[in-house]
Amino acid sequence: MSTGKSSPGKSSPGQNSLGFVMLCHTALHRAAQVARYWAERGCPVVIHVDRSTPDAKFDILCDQLKDLENIRFSPRHICEWGTWGIVAATQEASELMLKDFPEVRHVCLVSGSCLPLRPIEEFRDYLDARPRTDFIESVTTADVGWTVGGLNAERFTLRFPFSWRKNRWLFDTYVELQRRLKVRRRMPLSLVPHLGSQWWCLTRQTLSAILESPDRASYDTYFRRVWIPDESYFQSLVRLFSTSVESRSLTLSKFDFQGKPHVFYDDHLQLLRRSDCFIARKIWPRANRLYNTFLHPDAASQPRAEPNPGKIDRLFAKAVERRTMGRAGLYMQSRFPNREQANGRTAAAYSVFEGFAELFEDFDTWLSRVSGTRVHGHLFAPEGVEFAGGEVIYNGSLSNSARLRDYNPRSFLTSLIWNTRGERQCFQFSPRDSQKIIPFIAGDPHAQISVVSGAFSVPLFHSNLNFSEIRAEAARLQRIEAEMLTLLRAPDVKARVRVWNLAEFVENPMEPLQMIVDEISPRSLRRLTEVPRLRDLTGFGQFLQNLRNQGMKPELMGDFPAGGEIPGPGNRRPRPYLVK
Repeated sequence: MSTGKSSPGKSSPGQNSLGFVMLCHTALHRAAQVARYWAERGCPVVIHVDRSTPDAKFDILCDQLKDLENIRFSPRHICEWGTWGIVAATQEASELMLKDFPEVRHVCLVSGSCLPLRPIEEFRDYLDARPRTDFIESVTTADVGWTVGGLNAERFTLRFPFSWRKNRWLFDTYVELQRRLKVRRRMPLSLVPHLGSQWWCLTRQTLSAILESPDRASYDTYFRRVWIPDESYFQSLVRLFSTSVESRSLTLSKFDFQGKPHVFYDDHLQLLRRSDCFIARKIWPRANRLYNTFLHPDAASQPRAEPNPGKIDRLFAKAVERRTMGRAGLYMQSRFPNREQANGRTAAAYSVFEGFAELFEDFDTWLSRVSGTRVHGHLFAPEGVEFAGGEVIYNGSLSNSARLRDYNPRSFLTSLIWNTRGERQCFQFSPRDSQKIIPFIAGDPHAQISVVSGAFSVPLFHSNLNFSEIRAEAARLQRIEAEMLTLLRAPDVKARVRVWNLAEFVENPMEPLQMIVDEISPRSLRRLTEVPRLRDLTGFGQFLQNLRNQGMKPELMGDFPAGGEIPGPGNRRPRPYLVK
């Protein structure tokens, strides 16, 4: 059976110079709709239906199109992805096109899910102005950068007798065996492997030269064992027979990061119009709006322009980025999330202050007033979460429960920043707090960390504990803070970290506070006229000396004179300067 159930007879004189070879396997009612659109406008169509498609559906398709004399049905092949069947089906359908429609000058290969985007008259005029040009993406294997998880050069040098989809284990095992044995197939003479899109538009001269080549048997034998030959057979042979190749497809076909084709839906209508392409693939079968719009007999023609799918590449690139990277501060919620693809750890910038609440009175209130930000207390305090204003439940139903917070401190922090995006969050931290969050914060580019080292000793200085208890607690907190500072000073830290020891900070608090406020609210650009009230440090130097006398060595506080006056703005040593 050579032509299936098509109507007999040759095409009438004066028919179009453009013909379509259509490969179908599903949604045959849509394929029939598009084939009728082309045939009624004088373009012959040869349809191939996958042999795995039920005969009943094939019979319905034939019956729907039996009234059109310029439609043919080619012999059916099993067209499994990545195998020779697709090429064999294309060959026989193309031979039938060239045989039954001698007036055709260009043959366009399409699928049953393709849809014309511009009037057929524009497509015909475009090709008639380029009667000797073949439009087929044809790129050497060295220049291919779009294959995903596939083989570029090896698909031509190894044999692939097994189906990748049905016999994955045999496929992978045989490939690995050939690699170990260093198998290399011999290519036909003068053949340079090329790759490209399956969807092409070739001239009669080039297509007939490929199909009637005296060396076709050797070419076919070779490509039968090439992986995904429909992306390389015509793409390679066109270089041997064509006099003018435009290495691009006139069909809009986009692929995602996994190598799967993008499916176009009704809400892509304006996007498809902007591409200026003649045909688009792959259209969702239920996209009624797209089919009704582009196949309407009175569809308005857009201004004629060169097909340019690159005009919408930026949108596809953004879609791929959103799908693979997500949004900053959101995490994949699947069973096995791909953590290395996280697009930033948190959704917005935030500030962490260590030692400031211990050194200043009402630091939270002052910072909130001068910077206009939301300032929390110790979010990771062991007793519970100290939300701003003493809230028990915060944005996004976050609880102040320490147990819930410590179950997943990363999610707690990222949820807080995400739920309050648009308003900068600040919170206090200290060696007393849960330290599990520190590595996460240190690796977050959104974090601004300001540390006054040794300030944990100020509350101990004002406490009424026994000195032996003070000494033990000071040693414990100093050890914790030293470990934290080691993490913050690591070379791979991405947070913005500033560290002052207690002595140098007390000597001149205005300058670092101004720097912090300017970074938190850069638009204010106003100079600080006041600083928060510093806690009384009279006798603090002697307190540190007493710790030394009891066997504990204060290392993070800086140089406080024992028994003398504490460092301050009024008695700091002058800084050296250079006079020219």
